[in-house]
Amino acid sequence: MVQFRASHTPLNFGDLEKALGFSIGFDSMFDRLLGDNTQYVTNNQGYPPYNIRKNGDTKHFIEMAVAGLSEDDLEVELKEGTLSIRSKQSTEDKSDSYVHRGIATRTFERSFTLSDDIVVKGCDLTNGMLTVELEKVIPEEKRARLIPIGHKKIKSIN
Repeated sequence: MVQFRASHTPLNFGDLEKALGFSIGFDSMFDRLLGDNTQYVTNNQGYPPYNIRKNGDTKHFIEMAVAGLSEDDLEVELKEGTLSIRSKQSTEDKSDSYVHRGIATRTFERSFTLSDDIVVKGCDLTNGMLTVELEKVIPEEKRARLIPIGHKKIKSIN
């Protein structure tokens, strides 16, 4: 008897949590798969911290804490369904002498995978919080609607 071993590692719930922390617009798929009452908690650590907030059924917001950075220090790019937020190389004067330097000025890049029906509406930087507004575009044929009964004759196949 020949036995075969799988050459892959099985996925666990932690892998799913990581995927949900970097994807936007796929939540309805996971709701159908796991049930509507499942709460997704991500344990991703890193710089800079961020929130993904959902407002209604179609609006999402990515909020990223980027204190000390200006609009000129940041880049937000959408390429092939991936939203990337990165800091540019700092060009500050190195001649300043600090007694203590606790404000992080390191470079970073965060990427988020967007579903095909998510559109980036814009972004804003206010008081050290970068907010990216996203919207789920639902085609007219997929929107919920009431179908009237008895207004059109339907041919029966009898």
